[in-house]
Amino acid sequence: MSLGPPFGRAGRLERVNEILTQSDDVSPFKTSRPSGSRVVPAVHGRRVIAPDPPDELELAERLRRERSRGELLDLAAAHALGDNEADARMRRAVWRALAKHFGHGVRIGRGAMARHPETFEIGDGVVIGEQAFIQGRFDGRCVIGDRCWLGPQSYFDARDLVLEEAVGWGPGAKVLGSQHTGVPSDVPIIETDLRIEPVRVGAWADIGVNAVLLPGVTVGKGAIVGAGAVVTRDVAAFAIVAGVPARFVRWREGHEPQGTINV
Repeated sequence: MSLGPPFGRAGRLERVNEILTQSDDVSPFKTSRPSGSRVVPAVHGRRVIAPDPPDELELAERLRRERSRGELLDLAAAHALGDNEADARMRRAVWRALAKHFGHGVRIGRGAMARHPETFEIGDGVVIGEQAFIQGRFDGRCVIGDRCWLGPQSYFDARDLVLEEAVGWGPGAKVLGSQHTGVPSDVPIIETDLRIEPVRVGAWADIGVNAVLLPGVTVGKGAIVGAGAVVTRDVAAFAIVAGVPARFVRWREGHEPQGTINV
């Protein structure tokens, strides 16, 4: 999919310039800051990722050898809500035993759930927030790159999903990677075939709180999707989009196309 002009559509520069000339009042990224606001250093994004301890790696390998898939899922459920280090360690060990690849320094929040984790490739330093749900498919592929941060209560239709490195995913944000064809129309829609469409999110992109990505879209590197936006088309690298449906707002500073100036 194209990552050229906003949403990957040719001939959109006229609309870009129109938006850029609008009043600051219409942009969700031009709001005034309340008094007392402050900027503090990032925590997750700058965390040093240390190798997991050998005994934890050995535990995961032993579980993989000795336990059935059903037993591993039961073990994950038994430790899913625990708030101590022993529970967190067991969550990591079980997910590692189940997953196709599981990196170092991964954090799995309480109540996080996975379906078909055997299709997951999880990088180093990933954070999976509390009550996040990653729904894979037996013949699918789910890649979560190094240092991705997945917010609490987020949902991932991970039948064909790739999140590249250092993607930020806001709490409650969702991605859909499939939809029913609706054909034929003389049966319930849920009985019609399922069309699976790949979703790709480029490195460094940030998906806002409660945003929704629809099947088949690509979000480019370093792009920002505003809170509550519904993304129906491709988003260009380093673009900012917002709204329902999501529309181009402006380019991130330093990434404006030649001849375009952010207002």
